[in-house]
Amino acid sequence: MGSDVSINKGVLYVVATPIGNLDDISARAVEVLRGVALIGAEDTRHSRPLLRHLGVDTPLIALHEHNERQILEGLIRRLEEGESLAIISDAGTPLISDPGFPLVRECHRQGIRVSPVPGASALIAALSAAGLPTDRFVFEGFPARTGAARQRQFGALAAEPRTLVFYESSHRILASLRDMAVAFGPLRRAALGRELTKLHETLLYAPLDELARRVAEDVHQQKGEFVVVVAGAPPPGDESLAPETRRLLRILCGELPLKQAAALAARITGEKKNRLYQAGLGLQPK
Repeated sequence: MGSDVSINKGVLYVVATPIGNLDDISARAVEVLRGVALIGAEDTRHSRPLLRHLGVDTPLIALHEHNERQILEGLIRRLEEGESLAIISDAGTPLISDPGFPLVRECHRQGIRVSPVPGASALIAALSAAGLPTDRFVFEGFPARTGAARQRQFGALAAEPRTLVFYESSHRILASLRDMAVAFGPLRRAALGRELTKLHETLLYAPLDELARRVAEDVHQQKGEFVVVVAGAPPPGDESLAPETRRLLRILCGELPLKQAAALAARITGEKKNRLYQAGLGLQPK
């Protein structure tokens, strides 16, 4: 790689690193990591093999949520004295559900330049391949750890019209998918990205109830790191329904009064009762 990348003095570089495939790093990122005086890494034990692979021997310092505030003053002093520093996370773009925010914020407060060196991000990688709208989306990071809190969180997002993106761990992926199916409705379309860019990468696209079932039936789909992309709620007044929902509603309308049919269909599918009622009006005999 060339060495024509200019490293400016007193700059904090926010450097993205690969999320799996070690070749997913830019030439500029490598040169910046080689040229700065110090690299702040979320976990130095994790980052050393990557830097060794890249031929980077710049000194490392641990920079994580448990020590960031304690070492902040010293890092700011070094930047003010003209040294350039870089921060990296274990994988992907720093500060996206990763440490670094207090340092970046303090740099802005002190008038210290912060420069992004873009690259891999599990969030953007999943969105690009999910087959769901990407013009407007909401990143929710990791859902709450406990079931009750997670259900409240998803319930508050049930009417969100923008595409939703979550990170999740192997320990909670199945429980999260099941809670999503309850809160958003079992037929809400979603994509599940697992181990993106890695050897065992998979991307599943299906309604939430089917995703939960497939993950429950395949232990291999419960291992690794996950990104869940969920379609946003249909806008108010949008009468388009999934074919399965429309078929169910048609059957129920043939056996029950519309109000009861809509209420029962809402309980089964998770769709809004009023939306199903309005759709059912179009199924009534003229």
